[in-house]
Amino acid sequence: MQESRPKRIQSVLFVCAMNAIRSPMAEAIAKHYFGKSIYVQSAGVRRGEVNGFMATALDEIGIDGSKHKPHTLQELEEWEGLNFDLIISLSPEAHHAALELTRTVAAEVEYWPTPDPSLAQGSREQVLDAYRNVRDGLLYRIRLRLKQGSDAKGPE
Repeated sequence: MQESRPKRIQSVLFVCAMNAIRSPMAEAIAKHYFGKSIYVQSAGVRRGEVNGFMATALDEIGIDGSKHKPHTLQELEEWEGLNFDLIISLSPEAHHAALELTRTVAAEVEYWPTPDPSLAQGSREQVLDAYRNVRDGLLYRIRLRLKQGSDAKGPE
């Protein structure tokens, strides 16, 4: 039996609760590595506020996340539609919303449970470590997942 090759991903949407930390971090990482070969966007179920720790954690690895403007799934749908091959949800609330979308949108949905680093407590460095852990986990999963379904060669 012949092994089927994963379908080429041309567009991916990352969704979390407020489009303030996890999904914009994932969007920035995916655009950095695959932005020339895959259309990448992010949105939240609700709109949040830009998070400075998110931008700092990305900046440490040479990715600029400071210009992100949080927006909702509804806004994204109004602006450009939700025509994505793959929707990756990063929180339970976002996963529920993504599954609801598949009633009208033909997209594959994956749930990547990702902790909310804004819940971390302690010193500034301890809090920043929580953001770094989320960043590094997303970086690993994005490179692995999008490299499979992309014609582009991601970093080794």
